[in-house]
Amino acid sequence: MANVALKDFSWKRMIAAVEDVRERACRATAALQKAGIAHVVIGGNAVAAWVARVDKEAVRNTKDVDLLIRRQDLGDAIKGLEAVGFVHQYVNGIDLFLDGVKGSVRSAIHVVFANEKVRADDLAPNPDVTESEPGPEFPVPTLKALVRMKLTSFRLKDKVHLQDMLEVGLIDEDWTAQLPADLAVRLKEVMQSEH
Repeated sequence: MANVALKDFSWKRMIAAVEDVRERACRATAALQKAGIAHVVIGGNAVAAWVARVDKEAVRNTKDVDLLIRRQDLGDAIKGLEAVGFVHQYVNGIDLFLDGVKGSVRSAIHVVFANEKVRADDLAPNPDVTESEPGPEFPVPTLKALVRMKLTSFRLKDKVHLQDMLEVGLIDEDWTAQLPADLAVRLKEVMQSEH
């Protein structure tokens, strides 16, 4: 085992970790709503919101908050989020918001831009903020937009999120017919890896 300082096992710490992410998401989206900035909570929180609609026991927790906004709204978003305690930073090409001056990059709010690719070689750009619907406490992408984003990013955690959606029946093999060919290939790959 690595040389790390271990604390006692604690349900309270585990629950607090989840609650901290929820609180950050709600505080950030309330600030953006107040500022009149169209936004969508994406990533693991969006997957969790969708999966919970089918099976709460299949929900996977996440440590950060990912937000989709339009690039032209970034300046107003910075003002709105800083007004509620977040600190804007630009790190390795990513706009993010630490939760206070002592906040961690690990638990930061990460911003991605609507209608843009995250990486130049991505297969598709992000959806627009209009491809969303009201979620539990904040807007989330439509299921189609979320699946496209996960198939485009296609990192290990994206594949796991897709497996979660497959497992609860949110998506299935029929989806390959409604996706662009290159994304359909990726969905088939995820489905094959489940067996």
